[in-house]
This record gives sequence, structure tokens and C-alpha cells, in this order.
Amino acid sequence: MAPGKKGKAKAKSASPAEPTQSDNNNFPACIRSVPPSSVAITIHAKPGSKIAAITDFSDDALGVQIDAPPKDGEANAALVEYMSSVLGVKRRQVSIGSGSKSRDKVVIVEDVTLQKVFDTLDKAAASKNT
Repeated sequence: MAPGKKGKAKAKSASPAEPTQSDNNNFPACIRSVPPSSVAITIHAKPGSKIAAITDFSDDALGVQIDAPPKDGEANAALVEYMSSVLGVKRRQVSIGSGSKSRDKVVIVEDVTLQKVFDTLDKAAASKNT
């Protein structure tokens, strides 16, 4: 009988990429921290609107209407442009992480804090409702 292999076995531990519950206690579930310094935002996009605006800010998703048609990636490009302007970051810091062909998307914003994103989106959603 051959001896077993040595040195490759490692104990499984919690993934460092998953945010801890204490990090997100005061924030809606639609925004979450992505280590080391990014934030993921779950968005429900509504393409083909007359103007780009935030429609609602709930625990499920951030509702965003986009002033571009949903074809040839136009709505995705307009969404990235709009989110960068709302958050006050450069366009290259914003990307679509998943859902490029769906209304439900995850947008990744790099080099920002969860608190800054929450404060900015909360302020933008409140100004829409007044």
C-alpha cells in the first residue's frame, strides 16, 4: 500500500471575499462591500425611459430608470455613465459585474466605501421623492 500524499491538505476557513455580517448591519442588502475597496450594488434597471433617475432604494434592489434603449449595450453604457455621475466617481471605476443582458444587474464600484455609496444613493433617492 502506497503512503498518502503530504503537504496539500488545508483546513477550510471562511472565505475572505464574503463580507461579514457586522460590516453590513446598517445598510440595505442591495449594497454590499467587496474587499478590498469596492462596493457591489444590486440594480433593477428600467431602460427606455425619458430621463435617467433613481426610482426607489429598497432592501432588494436600487431601482434605476435609464434614458437609453435596451439594445446593443446602449442601456448598460448609459447605466454605467449615470451611476458614475450620481456617485461622483470616474466612469472607469464603475462596471457591470453580472446581469448585462438582464434588468437585474450587479454594478461594481471600485475605490469607494460602503458608507459613501449609501449616503450618496440615499440622498439621490430622497431628492427624487421630494
